[in-house]
Amino acid sequence: MKSPEPFDGVIGRTLAESTPSFKTRTNAPEGAPNVVVVLIDDMGFSHFGSFGSTIDTPNIDRLAAGGLRYTNFHVTPLCSPTRAALLTGRNHHEVGMRAISNFNTGFPNMRGEISNHAATIAEVLRDNGYGTFALGKWHLTQMENASAAGPYDQWPCQRGFDRYYGFLDGETDQFHPELVYDNHHVDQPKTVEEGYHLSEDLVDHAISFVHDSTSIRPDRPFFTYLAFGATHAPHQAPPEYLAKYRGRFDEGWDVIRERWFENQKAMGLLPPDTQLAPRNPGVEAWDDLPENHKKLAVRLQEAFAAFLDHTDAQIGRFVDALEHLGQLENTIVVVLSDNGASQEGGPFGVMHEWKYFNFVVETPDEAVERLDDIGGPNSHTNYPWGWAQAGNAPFKWYKQNTHEGGVHVPLVVHWPAGIADAGGLRDQFHHVNDIAPTIYDALGVTPPEVYRGYEQLPVTGVSMLPTFDDAAAPDAKTVQYFEMMGHRAIYADGWKAVTRHQSGVSFDDDTWELYHVAEDRSECNDLAAELPDKVAELVALWWEEAEAHGVFPLDDRTIELFGIRFEDHSPHPPSRHYTYRPPMSAMPAQVGAAIGGRSWDLEAKVDRPEGTGGVIYAAGSQTSGLTLFVQGDRLLFDYNCFGEHHVAESTVPVPVGASTLGVRFRRGPGGGGHADVVIDGEPCGGVDIPFVMHIISSLGPSVGHDHGSPVSDRYHDEFAFEGTLEQVDITLVSARTPEAAAAEAEADARSSMSRQ
Repeated sequence: MKSPEPFDGVIGRTLAESTPSFKTRTNAPEGAPNVVVVLIDDMGFSHFGSFGSTIDTPNIDRLAAGGLRYTNFHVTPLCSPTRAALLTGRNHHEVGMRAISNFNTGFPNMRGEISNHAATIAEVLRDNGYGTFALGKWHLTQMENASAAGPYDQWPCQRGFDRYYGFLDGETDQFHPELVYDNHHVDQPKTVEEGYHLSEDLVDHAISFVHDSTSIRPDRPFFTYLAFGATHAPHQAPPEYLAKYRGRFDEGWDVIRERWFENQKAMGLLPPDTQLAPRNPGVEAWDDLPENHKKLAVRLQEAFAAFLDHTDAQIGRFVDALEHLGQLENTIVVVLSDNGASQEGGPFGVMHEWKYFNFVVETPDEAVERLDDIGGPNSHTNYPWGWAQAGNAPFKWYKQNTHEGGVHVPLVVHWPAGIADAGGLRDQFHHVNDIAPTIYDALGVTPPEVYRGYEQLPVTGVSMLPTFDDAAAPDAKTVQYFEMMGHRAIYADGWKAVTRHQSGVSFDDDTWELYHVAEDRSECNDLAAELPDKVAELVALWWEEAEAHGVFPLDDRTIELFGIRFEDHSPHPPSRHYTYRPPMSAMPAQVGAAIGGRSWDLEAKVDRPEGTGGVIYAAGSQTSGLTLFVQGDRLLFDYNCFGEHHVAESTVPVPVGASTLGVRFRRGPGGGGHADVVIDGEPCGGVDIPFVMHIISSLGPSVGHDHGSPVSDRYHDEFAFEGTLEQVDITLVSARTPEAAAAEAEADARSSMSRQ
């Protein structure tokens, strides 16, 4: 037989006449270091204790004391783009991730997934003999492809990771997460009452993956990518951590930001003449705030601090596990943030972030009535701009912006076997696309020019390895562009031109600022008027770099891009009719029927034994969502609008045996609506809905049970349907009036930027 498989031995008629040949796998060189990359979400330059803050981060600070702190390190302004650049060593536009993976514009710079022409660190290291593990937030898969229906080609295990445990979207509830294990969705292993928190669960699995590998293959090094959901909203932490920070921030953001800035200067993290940037527009002086504003803001900051402290403790557990295995000495540990602190809590902060994204203003006077919920399972909080700017000290602006507050983050590198200058500072300019080439350089690995048949894009990052031994090493990166939703910047040899774009304004009309960031790190002294020729030079350079790295077309669209999911390339049916047949896994929010902000009908065919009940369809969580269920022989629909429950209950019992149960939901004028529960085609109970949510939740729907935290306070746990649920049909209803049509068009355009 002629075999397509190469064979170097001899095959005779008998074993005596034959010579075997065994396939060999590539093994890493003896003594090759392990690699651990720890990525924290939405955290500013000053948030680590070793970068100035008074938040307790002893484990990260221990790594900093035994390694290096990079004081001039940069990322992109959003999470998915930073992750794409981090894992590939290329700029984010050129690998298809202009913005978050929830978007796909049809252009090469925004596919919502990493190009196959850019192999990830995991793909490269796995082919060089490494075990590869990913844990936590992925957010590099088009969310339409993140359900159990797939396709799976851009899930972690298909992009180089042997094992994966985490969540695929941009955020999740820390007490009730949407979890994926390798290639399938799973339930969390224990309840909140039993002490569950996602960060602990991620580290439990990280330790388990490493133990599995080193126990069986102690000769094989490993690459672990540990990407926490922390400290992205919702800010949630165990009660003891929340209690620890009571009163710690009562002095307010002005005093705290100044204190952290002074700590940074004392630590030598900034050029000597660096100024503390003025308060951003919309950030009020702390002393001028009303008392309720202060109470809310303080409690929200306490929740953030508790979240970060708790995350640090989990990092400490993982580091301790490596040390116990004798692996820490020869492990390269990299710790960084994906972008600056978030501005998505607005000027006051939010008890429930989905209110912010539904354009619902919750005043501090209203929110203080629920202060004790903050940080726990009944909250979905984010802090106000003042605390975000404190976290970005000494910089201005935030995540999403290309000013330093959005892109300048802490970086810690720890490698006892390879770094002698323990506790050293490094001030060279570097960018997140430099991480991958640094790892390759340290390991002696050359990324392939062709990977699995795909010609590879050039690695555009540069190695940071020379700085490991030499604090005075010259800058290897002298030029780096930035772009996000039209915000733009260019760094070149210590100078930076930057513009904060306004949507709808011509890009040619943007106002460019100029800073000598080699000295003016916090962008306080705009030299554009004094040096117009320098501005013109840098702006021209920006256009050159943009052309070279696939930035075009420039696109300042944001939330309206969610509407593209209904076009031909989407799994959403053109008919807007969805049929779900249980049993089936819970779905990501972006995959489920798009019922937010519009009219719709739901019908379920059931066969119910006497006295049974349960959930037919649910979407969201205990903080916001909707659910249709049978209880006490009645059909109920609970519309949980940010904790306010609007319930329709049938006036007649649900029949025993076969029946059709449903709800008719109609969006009305003025932002409200009405819902009727329906049994065998007849409405039999209704409720007025004062406000129809456009964005219901980041947690998706489930059929035949309520996955995660219960949407309704009338049942507990998943409350699975006890009879036979044949199918659930949902139909989006066409608008019947011009006003309703306009409202539904608006609903299509709105979605959650918290998935960033």
